[in-house]
Amino acid sequence: MDLATKLKAIRSKESVTQSEFCELVGFSLSTYKKYESSLFEMGFTALSKVVNHPQFTKYTLWLMIEQTAPEAGQISPV
Repeated sequence: MDLATKLKAIRSKESVTQSEFCELVGFSLSTYKKYESSLFEMGFTALSKVVNHPQFTKYTLWLMIEQTAPEAGQISPV
């Protein structure tokens, strides 16, 4: 699964719009739309904003390597 699809899955599971997601993690909406459409590749700084946000930390392992560790609070949104 590519990063764009994973970002969409996380947003869907958390029931947030693109705008709400951007407000939470501090992205501009135009840049985020490019991430979700695979026009831009997300760099480390942007990815760090997602995985370090308290609402999305639980998806870090899945987002990075498509694995989960429920005993450590790491889950999949799908």
